[in-house]
Amino acid sequence: MNPPIPPAGDTTDAPRPDRAEPARRALVVDDDPIVRASLADFLGHEGLDALGVPDATAALDALAAADRDDRPFALAIIDVALPGRDGVALLRDLARDHPAVACVMLTGYGSIESAVDAMRHGAVDYLTKPAAERELRQSVERAMRHHALASENTRLKRLIAAREGLASIAGDDPRMRRLFDTVRAVAPAKTTVLMTGESGTGKSLIAHAIHDLSPRRARPFVELSCGSIPETLLESELFGHVKGAFTGAYADKVGRFEAAEGGTIFLDEINSASPAMQLKLLRVLQERKFEPVGSTLTKDADVRVILAANHPLEDLVARGLFRQDLYYRIAVMKIEVPPLRERPGDIPLLAGRFLARYAHELGKSIVAIRPDALAALVAYPFPGNVRELQNLMERAAVLCRGQTLTTDDLPAHVAAPERPSKAQAAPIERDDDHPWTPMPLEEALRDPERRILLRALRANQWNRQKTADQLGINRTTLYKKLRALGIEPGDRLAG
Repeated sequence: MNPPIPPAGDTTDAPRPDRAEPARRALVVDDDPIVRASLADFLGHEGLDALGVPDATAALDALAAADRDDRPFALAIIDVALPGRDGVALLRDLARDHPAVACVMLTGYGSIESAVDAMRHGAVDYLTKPAAERELRQSVERAMRHHALASENTRLKRLIAAREGLASIAGDDPRMRRLFDTVRAVAPAKTTVLMTGESGTGKSLIAHAIHDLSPRRARPFVELSCGSIPETLLESELFGHVKGAFTGAYADKVGRFEAAEGGTIFLDEINSASPAMQLKLLRVLQERKFEPVGSTLTKDADVRVILAANHPLEDLVARGLFRQDLYYRIAVMKIEVPPLRERPGDIPLLAGRFLARYAHELGKSIVAIRPDALAALVAYPFPGNVRELQNLMERAAVLCRGQTLTTDDLPAHVAAPERPSKAQAAPIERDDDHPWTPMPLEEALRDPERRILLRALRANQWNRQKTADQLGINRTTLYKKLRALGIEPGDRLAG
């Protein structure tokens, strides 16, 4: 290392007293006190207020204290070979939790592989000891430019969030206005939120809005759909695992709860979680602690939890399929998201917004929707809710050739839906047409549910994804129902 000769003693473990409220701060992380002091003195001559710490733990403590005091660091110079947690692991922590801090890695044993690894994890530069003063100065200048860009990006994101708030969720229906009021009221708290509603109603957008309006907006927002992850992998996905915990665990993995530290985690389709997973979630919510799979190390979870279900949890609790204690723990604040068909007055607003977005992306000038086309949209029941409307307007924007969207740009089942004639209408069944045989409700529902699933599958040529979308459930739930009801591909020719 060839920076200026350090002063006597290591004075870098405290902020420099000769600089009043510096505009920019730097963190030096190196276990060698001579190098630490030398770098701090060099950075001081470059106009930075430097703090030196010997390891990753002290670095994370300093970063947390800087955030609390609203005096964040702009730059971190990190030695790769730190005692305990190494420099690259610390670099990953900074990239995740302090993205505006520009990191320069320093090592006495440089290699192309280690340099590539550092740059891949977010380092702005990589220097080999001893670093010449000119080389170090150029690296610091690059890092400060990077910090300026990252800080401006963060500032703009916060400005947009503050201005828009819930603007990403359109709706003028009275139920939606009450929902927006609830979101604004609950956002500043750490309270667990449970959202209920059909698939495609916008629960993920509402979870994002709660996070963006909360004091945690600058920390991570992590989202996971429990229904999309196989049960055997869900625990690892949520809590992480250590190397060798199970076959295929070739390295440590950070789980979603740890990735969301200090921020918000959104767990969608919580109704599909297994009983064992429900128990683990209950512990996290009650104790704010968890262990990665295969580890005995307990970790704290400073995370705001938002959950969503596309099936009434009260019904699952009554049937013994969802833990009652977990339900009461997560239902502290409930938000019910109404389906689109129950608020048709919002369809013109949403359709116009989606059309404007996709027209802009396509470079088209589509300025209006013809009244008959708008009437067709309002009359359509939208079983796929807002998500279906969004996809439909993207398709319409692609097909539209003029400045006004017409019924020709809409799918046939929306523009001119077929209505059954009186002769085709199904006969009305009376209660006395089917004498009652005493049986549990779950058993009584099996046959009607089986017939509904078969009709939906045949109507969609046994396309399971399309069938799940139309039924308002995820594909994993559909597969579970098919197995439980004994429906096989061979049934497509039956009945």
